[in-house]
Amino acid sequence: MLSKKEQRLRRSRQTRIRIATQGVARLTVNRTNLHIYASVISGDGSKVLASASTAQAEVRKTLGASGKGGNAAAAQVIGKLIAEKAKAAGVDKVAFDRAGFAYHGRVKALAEAAREAGLQF
Repeated sequence: MLSKKEQRLRRSRQTRIRIATQGVARLTVNRTNLHIYASVISGDGSKVLASASTAQAEVRKTLGASGKGGNAAAAQVIGKLIAEKAKAAGVDKVAFDRAGFAYHGRVKALAEAAREAGLQF
């Protein structure tokens, strides 16, 4: 019997294999109970072109006194920020890698905010 984490990692491997054949930059998302992290990785997987997370000090200031990064509102802020940073790095088309997480809640909020900010999936 696979643990919950092992199941998620198994799902993520399939996605990574499929994205690698496309050869485009990928927007990868990781979420924990407290924070959400996003980064844009080059098509060959060799370097991180842009990254944003709720653990960053300047982002925590914008989230208010509590600095909570474990909600959909925080995920929207990160989605917008990662899209701006990716465009600054010259990337406007990405493949969305949700790392085995369900496209629901915070992951969905981040993806939709990134799309609205002009990132194409």
